[in-house]
Amino acid sequence: MNLPAGLDPELLRSFVLIAEGESVTRTAEKIGRTQSAVSMQMRRLEEILGEELLRRGHRGLEPTSKGAWLLERARTLLALNEEIITTFRAPALTGQVRLGSPDDYALQWLPGILARFGRTHPGIEVDVLCMSSEELARRLQHGHLDLALLTEGHGRDGEEVWRGPLRWVGPQGSTLHKRDPLPLAAAHPGCTWRRAALEALGREGRRVRVSYNSTTQSGCFAVALAGLALTISTPTRLPPGLAWMGEAEGLPSLGEMGILLALGEAPLSPGARALVEAIRAGFAQAS
Repeated sequence: MNLPAGLDPELLRSFVLIAEGESVTRTAEKIGRTQSAVSMQMRRLEEILGEELLRRGHRGLEPTSKGAWLLERARTLLALNEEIITTFRAPALTGQVRLGSPDDYALQWLPGILARFGRTHPGIEVDVLCMSSEELARRLQHGHLDLALLTEGHGRDGEEVWRGPLRWVGPQGSTLHKRDPLPLAAAHPGCTWRRAALEALGREGRRVRVSYNSTTQSGCFAVALAGLALTISTPTRLPPGLAWMGEAEGLPSLGEMGILLALGEAPLSPGARALVEAIRAGFAQAS
């Protein structure tokens, strides 16, 4: 898929950075251009499309309605552009990359990312380890993983690749949300999802009993499917028999949670760097 004539990917790359919250100064640093050059890029892009794309707001330049429309599609175009270039120009890479991810992120995000990565880098073997974010952070620190997807709040710095709402999950047609104390299935006490649920219920004065613990999302879903407790999740494809719950059931908002792409302590191999780019592109394409 080629970009429309005259729509330079470099213009879109600068636009995406600014529209996602970067200043012109920071964008110029990231792409290796001057501030004036970046400003000229934005003017050129608006001239080509004949629409105002960015407008100054409280937090600096913010996308207009047309700019927001373009942002969503620019991410996809850039991801496809990167995939095309990588497929035809990048040297063949070999080796192994050790990737960690909680099981729910692995099921929701990794199939598409790994499928595309396998087509562009067939010589790289990806070893996927599914564990809790807390355990994956420890393994990164001790050099047992090259990179990992982690829920924010586990003491590791990383690049935020996704942010969205946490939501309540329960059996379809259940009345578990009316019980006092509310039965909850969650991970161990160090889990940020668990902490978010307990704090939200505490603010509402709701009593809660964590009646089941599981280190995996599938374990929590199993408990909910058995009709024994509610649980929590980021947006995902729910197993048959489970349903999203929330305000209609009198449950408090859980706020938002971020997914971080965290790197190990050792320098990344070329294969690991290629997988990092594939993960960034995959999340951007799905946004």
